[in-house]
Amino acid sequence: MKLYLVQHAKAVSKDIDPDRPLTEEGHRDVQKVAAFIEALNLEIDFLWHSGKTRASQTAKALAEVVKGKAQITAHSGLAPNDDVTAIKDELISSGYDVMIVGHLPFLTKLASLLLAGYESAGTVAFQQGGILCLEQSAEGQWQVNWMVIPALLP
Repeated sequence: MKLYLVQHAKAVSKDIDPDRPLTEEGHRDVQKVAAFIEALNLEIDFLWHSGKTRASQTAKALAEVVKGKAQITAHSGLAPNDDVTAIKDELISSGYDVMIVGHLPFLTKLASLLLAGYESAGTVAFQQGGILCLEQSAEGQWQVNWMVIPALLP
């Protein structure tokens, strides 16, 4: 089972637009990351996002390049300060390969809970538009498979 955790790309401030859509830089960054993952031929079963505009826009750009019949859906429980335990339990019980496009601190807490067993471990320094790939072993342990951020890509 693989889990792809994506922090939404850079968005405009609330002062400019309360819906906080992606900036031009955010659009460029997510396109760079999308081009990178397209070459990996990722297959996912579900692509979840928080429902916020910036997460939805990021998810739609990535959905264009993943393989399989991934259903893109706004999923409850992915807001920045939501409890990560319910999502962790849902992921583990499903056994599906899932991509989650969300926000901090939620993504950091979820990654820490899976990797270290407690959500305050601070195991991953997410960056906007970046993707962390976690993989669950046959023994049930989660490990970092890879991570990419826009700044690493041409």
